[in-house]
Amino acid sequence: MKLKTRIGVILGGLLILTWCLLPVAWIISLSFKSQKSVTEGSPGFLPTEAGFAGWENYTSVLENEQFRRAIFNSIGISLIATLLSVILATLAAYAIARLEFKGKKFVLTTALVIAMFPVVSLVGPLFDVWRSIGIYDTWIGLIIPYMSFTLPLAIWTLSAFFREIPWEMEQAAQVDGATSWQAFRKVIVPLAAPGVFTAAILTFFFAWNDFVFGISLTSTESARPIPAALSFFVGADPFNRPASLLAAGAVVSTIPIVIIVLLFQRKIVAGLTSGAVKG
Repeated sequence: MKLKTRIGVILGGLLILTWCLLPVAWIISLSFKSQKSVTEGSPGFLPTEAGFAGWENYTSVLENEQFRRAIFNSIGISLIATLLSVILATLAAYAIARLEFKGKKFVLTTALVIAMFPVVSLVGPLFDVWRSIGIYDTWIGLIIPYMSFTLPLAIWTLSAFFREIPWEMEQAAQVDGATSWQAFRKVIVPLAAPGVFTAAILTFFFAWNDFVFGISLTSTESARPIPAALSFFVGADPFNRPASLLAAGAVVSTIPIVIIVLLFQRKIVAGLTSGAVKG
């Protein structure tokens, strides 16, 4: 690689990193500022000595009963939605990859259309239906929409993995005495583990980061997730939102996602790029 090209690649990479990480760095910096310095318009990226709040904002956020309840709701709803979506997507993707039946292309097309459907357009009808059947402001009222939007992507991801697995491996397991279910559970699913893992991660991310459903289909802290709960943070002055507390809450809610990405980034990339290159 020529020197000019190498310098261009390095500069381009630094520019992209700066563009992507600057908002994150700004939120972290804001979370360590005092509310007074934010209100008075403290200049500069780093908090001044007088406006440095230390860990006070994080302590206040974690001691807030509303926020702790929101963390519990997000963890429970996200894990349940992820588990159910992965189980259903695994079975559906296996059937689509292995079986020949009429309407298979229609099923895949419909699933893709559902995944691309605008979320905002469904909030009004879901609000009326959920109130009528009594699941408004409940966990299940959020789990169902999350599954509806994550299942199509999970099915597409897993079907690509199942197509790459040789059919002969399943037949060999059946010849050795395994039933169809045993061959699927002990041979096919372990081989498709990267795809299953990727589908689970993507589903968890969608459920954890959702704001529209979380704020529209809940009215109390009983089922309100973290993104929606942050919008209800108010300080002593209702016309002056506690920006530093909101920044600290945003950082806390982002930490699980960052940890998951750093620990499992290779599996996520492998799952997303599966089937892109053949040969």
